[in-house]
Amino acid sequence: MIRDSSDRSPGVACLKSTAVRVASERFSFVMIRSRQELGSSDEAYWFCLRTQPKHEHVAAAVLRREFSIPCFSPRLRFRKATRRGAVWFVEPMFPGYLFAQFVYRLRHRAVEHASGVAGMVHFGDNVAIVELDVISALQDKAGQEEVVTIDPEIEVGHSVTIAEPPFLGLEAVVTRILPAKERVKVLLEVLGRPVETEISTKKVLPARRQA
Repeated sequence: MIRDSSDRSPGVACLKSTAVRVASERFSFVMIRSRQELGSSDEAYWFCLRTQPKHEHVAAAVLRREFSIPCFSPRLRFRKATRRGAVWFVEPMFPGYLFAQFVYRLRHRAVEHASGVAGMVHFGDNVAIVELDVISALQDKAGQEEVVTIDPEIEVGHSVTIAEPPFLGLEAVVTRILPAKERVKVLLEVLGRPVETEISTKKVLPARRQA
């Protein structure tokens, strides 16, 4: 597995697996070009940049505003159970990374020193380049808001977690879908006995990834 020598964390592997999953295609995610080769090229490539912690959107905003550099910093929107019930969260799809398109020889110094940017992903003297097909596929999924919403469909037989009181945190199995009411019937165990009850679909979350 290729590792970014500028960062020993599993971030690059995470980028690859997430990009392939979201785009629903098989891509060769990363190419590499030597700094010498890029230094003599006038082609604008999509590069993967490392950012300071939780500065993905700050760095992207700076690059767009100050340097007019196209950037892509997609986010994931998903529901998670909390003490307040099921709450929507929005988090970076690739924590600590963003994508930017520019001509290396003209802009790399400015990019690497921009506010919020920690550096370019590289492997020794080779710089990582992200294929255009990958960026385009992710952009199609994320839209103009750069947000991909993950809200898996719930089906009969699926295991779910109750996300609001009085059964907060209990696991159950869906026994019936009631689409007109936006509710489901679930079978759960209460005090050692199986109980079937009706509950809003907004109050249940998939307990695990369904096959």
